[in-house]
Amino acid sequence: METWQNHVPPEVAPVRPGEELDWDRLDAYVRSHLEVDGDLDVMQFPNGSANLTYLLRYGEQSFVLRRPPFGVIAPGAHDMKREFRVLSRLWQEYDRAPRAFLFCDDHGVVGSDFVVSEYRRGEVIWAVLPPSFAAIDDAAYRIGLATVDALADLHNVDPARCDLADLGRPDGYMARQLAGWRKRWDLVATEDFDAIMSPAADELERRAPTSPPPAILHNDFKIDNCQFVPGRPDRVSSVFDWDMATLGDPLADLGTLLNYWPDPSDTPDDRALHVPGLESMGLPDRSAVVARYADRVHFDVGDVAWYEAFACWRTCVILQQLHQRYVRGESTDERMASRGDNIPMLARRAARLLAARS
Repeated sequence: METWQNHVPPEVAPVRPGEELDWDRLDAYVRSHLEVDGDLDVMQFPNGSANLTYLLRYGEQSFVLRRPPFGVIAPGAHDMKREFRVLSRLWQEYDRAPRAFLFCDDHGVVGSDFVVSEYRRGEVIWAVLPPSFAAIDDAAYRIGLATVDALADLHNVDPARCDLADLGRPDGYMARQLAGWRKRWDLVATEDFDAIMSPAADELERRAPTSPPPAILHNDFKIDNCQFVPGRPDRVSSVFDWDMATLGDPLADLGTLLNYWPDPSDTPDDRALHVPGLESMGLPDRSAVVARYADRVHFDVGDVAWYEAFACWRTCVILQQLHQRYVRGESTDERMASRGDNIPMLARRAARLLAARS
């Protein structure tokens, strides 16, 4: 995993070798759809793991371009059309959602579907507090509560008010999720890992709870997908990465957040999969996260352990997808070489969470 304990990683960096796009074609496309002035300058957001994300600068104007990674893509994954649909509407009711301006499905431009959206300046929390928060009392604890508030506020949005009432099929959502992720696992499974992954999936199916009323889901909600105004730890200003957003069970998002959240009870062999360094920052523990969320929504959260277990299991699938893309030579990102290392630990953790729930 990344070792960021001693420094704040840069927001942008030069484009990684092998992840360049056809900048001339992209420039021509953007100019034909948006009013821009000046030459195109491109940097890459280097800290994400899946979709490729670039900063497009035209003089004083800046935009974000997101496209899927190169190589074989799992069915339904990295859905740029979905991200555009959500971000072109959700900003009207949920101000943490950056507004999307363009969606392009002409693969002759950059080789895939892509979205161009609003760029917002701010701080992303990785392993250490950025300098703008360093002198603020209880900054990390307040950042943690603000992250939970941003999730709960998303789940309180009425989808109809932003024309997203038909974004997904909430009935049977979790059953379809588990079935779909099992299919994705089958595409990348290795024999040694499957011996622990398949039994965990069987147990998830057997113990599946009844879902609360549906809500808009982000589907990869975590602290490093949130952005803060410098020096203001009490409110998330932006949330990123909406390509998996849908309507469904809101506790799936809470389980995902908990799966990425450190806690004093964690051990090296049973822990959330967070960026190293978060555990010593001063964030609220997972029980405080659940309590804060429960105070802001209008449904019971008593089955949250099942959703955390599902999030652990799903994360294993994602890690294996990323690693296999590297093995096949479809990614030049050296971080992906070790992405599968945590799969056994997380699969065991999912089984332990399910057993504790009985």
